[in-house]
Amino acid sequence: MKKVVLYIIMIVLALVSLFPFYILLFVALSPSTVSMSAGNFLMTEIDWSNLLHAWQRSKMEIALKNSLIITAGSLILIVLFSAGAGYVFARVNTWYNKFIFNFILFSLFIPGIINTVPLYSLLRKIGGINTHWAMICLIATGALPFSIFLYMNFIKKLSREIEESAIIDGCSEFGAFWRISFPLLLPITSTVIILNAIAAWNNYGQAVFFLQSQEMHTVPLAISRFVQSYGADYTMMGASALIGLIPVTIVYLSFQRFFVSGLSAGAVKG
Repeated sequence: MKKVVLYIIMIVLALVSLFPFYILLFVALSPSTVSMSAGNFLMTEIDWSNLLHAWQRSKMEIALKNSLIITAGSLILIVLFSAGAGYVFARVNTWYNKFIFNFILFSLFIPGIINTVPLYSLLRKIGGINTHWAMICLIATGALPFSIFLYMNFIKKLSREIEESAIIDGCSEFGAFWRISFPLLLPITSTVIILNAIAAWNNYGQAVFFLQSQEMHTVPLAISRFVQSYGADYTMMGASALIGLIPVTIVYLSFQRFFVSGLSAGAVKG
């Protein structure tokens, strides 16, 4: 009986969680003559041309290219630097490392929005406005503290003997980590990729300040510009949002197998 009640609760929670996605699909793929305000709640017709029209009108190909470059670039930096730093904090137990690690954790409590004005002034001086590299560095820097925290606690749970065996066989400590230990970090790496890919892809607060040129707009900015240009065309807005949702959904489905195990293992302080 308990299992039946548990399954019912899980099904209800799943339906509640999926309902917003159904609304998005309904708005994006229904003909413009069909509206929920008229009492239509079932998708009896699907108009795939909405996606094509939204693609053309919002110039989504440019936005997708920019979002892919920024997201992929930031993920590479996040994984490389946070994995390396997490390894050092986990394996080298000195007061200096503890101080730096606590300082990094303290930065998690600082709201990112308060840095917007000084960052804008800095990027304008060094030519970082309307550039991919500046957004990549900003996103990666903001994501490093929590990613380092996850990596460090996951690495602490790994046996050090495998690294010591590789070092005895002539491998450097640097090589032992990247060749032996890093492949074992797939669960936490998947977690870091999923969390930061979604955050980078949906980044609007920084992009709206630092990517002012239309040719540099990412998916969130393209959808925002679409609303400003065409007004409250909910069908096209929904179709644009659906197109922008596809890449991050693919990333999540690719790495979700390791997501829960990596997050639970890396989020417990060792």
